[in-house]
Amino acid sequence: MKAAVLREVNTAMEIEDVQISKPGPREVLIRTAYAGVCHSDLHFQNGSYPYPMPAILGHESSGIVEEVGSEVSYVKPGDHVITCLSAFCGHCEPCLTGHMSLCQEPELQRGPDKEPRLSSNSDTVHQFLNLSSYAEYMLVHEHTIAKIRDDMPLDRAALIGCGTTTGVGAVIHTAGVQPGEMIAVIGCGGIGLAAVNGAAIAGAGRIIAIDKVQSKLDLAKKFGATDVINASNLDPVGEVLEMTGGGVHYSFEAIGLKQTAEQAFGMLMRGGTATIIGMIPVGTMIEIHGAMLLPERKIQGCIMGSNRFRIDMPRYVDFYMNGKLHLDDLISQRIKLDGVNEALAGLQEGGDIARSLIEFEH
Repeated sequence: MKAAVLREVNTAMEIEDVQISKPGPREVLIRTAYAGVCHSDLHFQNGSYPYPMPAILGHESSGIVEEVGSEVSYVKPGDHVITCLSAFCGHCEPCLTGHMSLCQEPELQRGPDKEPRLSSNSDTVHQFLNLSSYAEYMLVHEHTIAKIRDDMPLDRAALIGCGTTTGVGAVIHTAGVQPGEMIAVIGCGGIGLAAVNGAAIAGAGRIIAIDKVQSKLDLAKKFGATDVINASNLDPVGEVLEMTGGGVHYSFEAIGLKQTAEQAFGMLMRGGTATIIGMIPVGTMIEIHGAMLLPERKIQGCIMGSNRFRIDMPRYVDFYMNGKLHLDDLISQRIKLDGVNEALAGLQEGGDIARSLIEFEH
C-alpha cells in the first residue's frame, strides 16, 4: 500500500510502498477513506514530541472495515468506522474509573516478538498512536475504532476522529461547562472551532473567540461565538476582563504555546478554570502568579477531550446529522496523499486553514 513515511524529524515525508500484516485475533483491517491533517502531527514531524522513526503519521480518520480478526465481534467487513488514538484496554484503573482516554496499556500493540503491523523491506515501520492513517490501509486493535451509521458522510466523519472530539469534549467533559456560563477560546483552528461549537451546544451564555487571523474569527461566529477578539492588535486578557466585567468562568487554550496558556489563566474570573488543550512543546514551563490561585482559579490539562469515544463519536455523528455540529465549514481544502507535506507546512505558517482533508483513492 501507499503511505507517507517520516524517516527523520524536520524532513518531508516520502510516499512509499509499505507492507501491512494480516489481522491478528483482535485486530481490524480498515480501508482508509479520509484523514485530516492535524496540528498534532506537525508536533511530531518537527520533533517537539519525540517518536521512534521511521513512522507513518496521521490519526484523524474514517474508513470502511475490510477484514477482521478471529475474536472481533464489534465490527464486520463493510462497517463504517471512525478511528481514535485513545485506544483503551478496558481493565486498567483509568478505564475502570471512566477515564478511558488516559489508558496506556501496551497490550493494544503487537509485542516485539511478533511480526510488525507495518514494515518496509523487512524493517519495522512504527505505527503512530496505534493508527497511522496517512496510509491507504490501517491495521489496528479493535479498541481504536467506533462504529457509525452508514448515512454519515465519511469525509465529515474523519474530522470527529480527533479535532471535534477533542474540542467539543474539552468543553463538555473536561471542563463541564454549564448553560449560561461565559467562556473564551484562544485559537480558532480546527480544535478551537470545535470548542466554540461545543460551548454553543452546551448552552454557554457568552462565547468569546480569540485569534490573530480575521477569517478564522469570522468562521468562529458561524460555530457559535458571540464575541470575537483579534489578538494581533489587542491584549486579549485585558479585553476579556473588560468585556466580561472580571473574567470568564472557563477558558480554553487551543494552540499549544506558553504565552497563550498563561493568557488563558489570566482571563479567568474568581473560581474560574483554564483548560489547556494545545500540545505545549516538551520542556516548556508555564508561569502564573501564585496569588491568582488564592480565589480558587484552576489550570488543567486535557487529552482528547476526556473522551469515551465509542459513546461520544456516534453522538457527535447524530449532532452533525441534526444540524448542531458544524463540520462542513471545517474543511478548508481537499488533497491527495502526496499533498500532505504542503498541508503540514500550511499549519506551520499559521494561515487561515482549519482542516486539510486527505481523500484516498481505492
